Amino acid sequence: MQTPVLIALFAAILIASLLVAPRRASVEGFFGGQGADGRAPGLWVLVLSQVTTWIFARSLMNAAILGYYYGIAGTLAYAAYYGSFLTGGYIVGHLRRGGAGSMQDWLQGRFGAAGTGCYNLVIALRLLSEVFANLLVVGLIFNALLAGSGTGAILIVAVLGLAYSAWGGLSAALRTDVLQMAVFLVVFGLAFGALVTAPGFDLPAVLSAPGVSGAYNGWVLLAVAALQVFSYPAHDPVMMDRGFIADAATTKRSFLHAFWISTLCIIGFGFFGIQAGLSGAAYDGQLIGTWAGMFPPWVFVALMISLLVSALSTLDSALSSAARLVVEELRLAPRSLGGGRIVMLAFMAAGTALTLWGNATLFDAVAVSGTASMFLTPVLIIGLVMGRPVALWAYLVAFGAAILGAFAYFARSWPTVAAFLPEGHKYEQLRVICVVVLVAGFAAVLAGMRRG
Repeated sequence: MQTPVLIALFAAILIASLLVAPRRASVEGFFGGQGADGRAPGLWVLVLSQVTTWIFARSLMNAAILGYYYGIAGTLAYAAYYGSFLTGGYIVGHLRRGGAGSMQDWLQGRFGAAGTGCYNLVIALRLLSEVFANLLVVGLIFNALLAGSGTGAILIVAVLGLAYSAWGGLSAALRTDVLQMAVFLVVFGLAFGALVTAPGFDLPAVLSAPGVSGAYNGWVLLAVAALQVFSYPAHDPVMMDRGFIADAATTKRSFLHAFWISTLCIIGFGFFGIQAGLSGAAYDGQLIGTWAGMFPPWVFVALMISLLVSALSTLDSALSSAARLVVEELRLAPRSLGGGRIVMLAFMAAGTALTLWGNATLFDAVAVSGTASMFLTPVLIIGLVMGRPVALWAYLVAFGAAILGAFAYFARSWPTVAAFLPEGHKYEQLRVICVVVLVAGFAAVLAGMRRG
């Protein structure tokens, strides 16, 4: 019974998203997010859009899975990445005060085409991973509900998500984000209320839970998040794009509100994973099968709708950012509705194809892209915050160190790579990689810091 209900509710949300998307699209609205009247989005449109695009399906699953294995430490570790709204707002404020209209604008002025080229490569991979990971969650949910239906569900969501995204671009993403976030908050709020009022729920136990694997690696991952949280938002084009479409005061407030709302949502979803571990439930299908046996059908449906809505809301934003990247920054397609739509189609097709790859380890994409972004930490602290000139060679060395670090984590099981990594859990290896990347990056940037 719950499968038809879930499909019907999700279909209704897809149809509503199509109806809410703007009927008439303009080039400025498609790439810049202006409404039909030419105005920038207001505070709460911006806040809800930022939140719903950052508490995406992969993040919700990561928070719950980490909570299951590592207890409250695992959930807090993932929630720490949402400090990116604070560091991201700080970075955007400095960029805007310096007259830059984007990260690429600032990098172009400091490091020329090489600087923007390195950055654009990292964010293109980031956007592709967003499309892939959120479609993958859709497939995991439907495979858990009805074996063999995952691929079909992925294709349907990809086509319909592309339909309304390609119609209005960023303006469509902003409008549908508000609808989707409202649905998410209501549905998830009902599920969370059912969790905390259930007879077996014990808040002190949840807040001190070690997880089924012990808390140690959760605290290790929290240290990793602390090392990555400054650079992480700077390589997320969805967040950065929303840092330049409204006035400075509205933008600053939107980042602050997005921080506390998204952090609470992530911790709340992590509680579902922690509770599964405390209940002694077996890990089944990325916890989807676990929850199906733990909760009443309506609570399970509410959780799945929360995941599906968050996946949908991230897809449209990732596609609109991909269009802006390729058209306005790389200038590989004409600045027209047709040019932007072709880019969206290409990214959706590539992300859909990657779901056939078979890797369902959802945190790996976060770890790899977060490590790759760490070249920005010394560059932004020394060059942007401190205002010191940095040599191009130093920028390139920091970039090379970060890419090698990301590759080392991705290929950690390869014998040739494993020989250079310390023995231990993959999160311990990731912590060492992050420290080495930061040390190498700061050493290069400090050595290449020209006296102004």
